[in-house]
Amino acid sequence: ILQSGNIKVRATNVGSDTLLSQIIELVKDAQNNKPKIQKLGDKVSSIFVPIVLVISLFTFLLSYFIFDITLVDSFLRSIAVLVISCPCAMGLATPTAVMVGIGRAAKNGILIKGGNTLERFSKINHIFFDKTGTITTGNFKIKNLNIINEDEDEVKNIIFNLETYSSHPIAKSLVSELKSFSNKLELTNINEEKGISIKGNYNGNTYKIGSSKILEKSDDNHDLFVLKNNILIATIDIEDEIKDNTNEVITEINAFGINTSLLSGDKKEKCKYLSDRISFNSIYSDQLPHEKLEIIKQCSLSESTAMIGDGINDAPSLSLASIGISMGGSTGVAIQSSDVVLLNKNNLKQLISALRISKHTFLTIKQNLFWAFAYNIVAIPIAAMGYLNPMWGALF
Repeated sequence: ILQSGNIKVRATNVGSDTLLSQIIELVKDAQNNKPKIQKLGDKVSSIFVPIVLVISLFTFLLSYFIFDITLVDSFLRSIAVLVISCPCAMGLATPTAVMVGIGRAAKNGILIKGGNTLERFSKINHIFFDKTGTITTGNFKIKNLNIINEDEDEVKNIIFNLETYSSHPIAKSLVSELKSFSNKLELTNINEEKGISIKGNYNGNTYKIGSSKILEKSDDNHDLFVLKNNILIATIDIEDEIKDNTNEVITEINAFGINTSLLSGDKKEKCKYLSDRISFNSIYSDQLPHEKLEIIKQCSLSESTAMIGDGINDAPSLSLASIGISMGGSTGVAIQSSDVVLLNKNNLKQLISALRISKHTFLTIKQNLFWAFAYNIVAIPIAAMGYLNPMWGALF
């Protein structure tokens, strides 16, 4: 993800082999992605047609040979059975509802990848929320920068240059805050350990910026630490604001009977600060990407889970959850790993809209199938008993 500067690119794939073409194919596949309930409808329809043909034949045979009804009336009863039966209603009950549901979601700025996603989303029991960029805006401000026995401008310049190599929201915010200290430094051996730190060499020294996990002795008094050759040279305190209407959204989700959990790599104190203001059922703090993955994995064994996040770190968890949800403006890998994309990254209310649409669509599908079955169960016997003229059957 190049924020500024220049980059040289060699095209290794063209045409149908490009990533864009593959994403278009992904969307096409999603549109053909049938929910389980549609597979049931299709299966019933495939059995229903030959059964109706058999019922029609039996109606003619019983009417003419057993009940001594005239040949013309026997034929009319048989034809009425064929005309009144409606396998189309069962076959179309699901795809029409899915088409409308996905279309309505799109109008609300929600991308849902296929009918199968709608069905699974309607049955979610537990939603896990990443913190940074999901619950909070992800626009961090430096509250306090304390430099120990080093030149302030040089340390700020090193922080700026080192963090330009990371796409983490905190790194982006530090770069934005320190852009006045943007003298280009030739850093080498850049290495980022996701969720923990980033380090690089400059002028014969190794600099590292990260959480308290990079310290030999844990320190929870600050958010970030800067080390020079493993010696602490600076501490950084940052603050992030909660998105508008977040507590309202979480409360509404809880009202659906869905559990909500905060799943974050941030320290316990920061997560508790959020929990005091937002009505989460549970919080998980200090979680590395692989630990987040394990929590989702364990919960998915007993309930249907959803994970909502926006970063590269979240991609494995988004893939593993029953439903992965990413925000607009998320990293490409997060969006590709998701089943649902909320295109307005600053509006969590879209999550409520997505839930309502999925639940309403699934309810509509069940109602459609009920009326399709009910209609056929009532109408076919009436036609077989001779109470329905084929012309009336065609009209109905």
